[in-house]
Amino acid sequence: MLSHVLPKSEISALQNLKWLFILRNMMILGECFLVVMFVYVLDIRIPEQQLWLVIVAIIAFNTYTSMRLQTDDPVTELEIFSQLCIDVLSIAALLYLTGGASNPITWVFLLPLIITAIMLPQAYAWYMVILTTSMYSILIAFNVPLPSIEPHMPDPGLLHFSPTIPNKEMMQMAHAISDNHYFNLHMFGMWFGFVFSAGLVAFFVTELAKTLQNRERSLAEARENALRDERVVALGTLAASAAHDMGTPLGTIAIIVHELIQDNPVQPFPEFIEKMEILKNQVNRCKEALSLMSASAGEMRAESGNIMLLIDYIDNVLYQWRTHKPTAKLQFFIDPGVDVDAVIIAERTLTHALINILNNAVEATDPERGIEFHASWSINKLVLKIRDYGPGFPAEIVDFAGKQPLSSKNKGLGVGLFLTYSTINRMGGKIELINLETGGACVEINLPLLMNTENDDDR
Repeated sequence: MLSHVLPKSEISALQNLKWLFILRNMMILGECFLVVMFVYVLDIRIPEQQLWLVIVAIIAFNTYTSMRLQTDDPVTELEIFSQLCIDVLSIAALLYLTGGASNPITWVFLLPLIITAIMLPQAYAWYMVILTTSMYSILIAFNVPLPSIEPHMPDPGLLHFSPTIPNKEMMQMAHAISDNHYFNLHMFGMWFGFVFSAGLVAFFVTELAKTLQNRERSLAEARENALRDERVVALGTLAASAAHDMGTPLGTIAIIVHELIQDNPVQPFPEFIEKMEILKNQVNRCKEALSLMSASAGEMRAESGNIMLLIDYIDNVLYQWRTHKPTAKLQFFIDPGVDVDAVIIAERTLTHALINILNNAVEATDPERGIEFHASWSINKLVLKIRDYGPGFPAEIVDFAGKQPLSSKNKGLGVGLFLTYSTINRMGGKIELINLETGGACVEINLPLLMNTENDDDR
């Protein structure tokens, strides 16, 4: 409830309006309970019809609030304050018909004031103090008294009820009856006020404590994300520097390899030429990787990838991975109920992250059993599971993966996994490392997808 109160934004205002709607429903139920209790249980004569009219008016206003919540128009602080003012006026109307300031539940005026102080800036709270104080003062002078709270005027007929009882004693009996009736009514009002306020305070305190916990958790996650982003920036700076430094040596190596191939014929030295061709291909791969790194540096997500169908993107990722691991065994499973129209931003960093996970799985798994790639998605969510049949993830990888770069003896489970975590989290997704009881490990990735509005419009 209060989690969106502190940041005064459009989202927080909408959330506050929703809670006003809920609290007003609770107030309507309490009012109906009290009217029924007064009329049919305590048998107190009150202006029942007028009270029901006020309650119906509150219900109608809350119906309007419900319809207002369904619209996309932004909710303002002034609108919330206006709603609270209407609540104050409705409470004043109910109290006017039930004794005014002498009603034992007049404390209910404090609720709009408390809510205003929590939801709105300080100026609105002082405006609410003026309004509630004015209403309370008016109800002292103007109200419809409750029958049992009217001045103690004994029934004249009682004075002649028994000639053996003196008039003075009859007056005392009448006063005692009236006082007892008033005491019972007042005690009931105090009891109901205590129960209602205790429940409301417990509700607010519980929600406030929950909000503070969520806020602390969000702050901790924000600090962790900032630290991770700082490390990613540091790694990116080092990578850019390394790419710059490696450009000239790789160019030199490529020239030397080319000259060696040209100077040595194939027939006398077939093995030598074959090894030179392998070296040439590896150098070209390094140069392509450095070129891609330079081209991708500093690009934003929307600029570094294009929108494409998800099923095509997955095929593209697996094809690129196959070019590096042509001999690896892969079992591909796809949920038959997937949405074929789902789309995704084909970002380079995401592709690299998925290929990195596939490479790590291949290096860790039993070569005879290979790895498994499970894919399922809806129109707005993608779930990928990459499973291997290796020894599983080390404890330090599971505990600290994604929080900091790790140095591990297992090839591919260090900086690469850290960058993979950063990429998935930056795109609003989640990644989880799971050691399976049946052996091996599984990496589960959850990613949000774009809504294919063009297809939706065509439908």
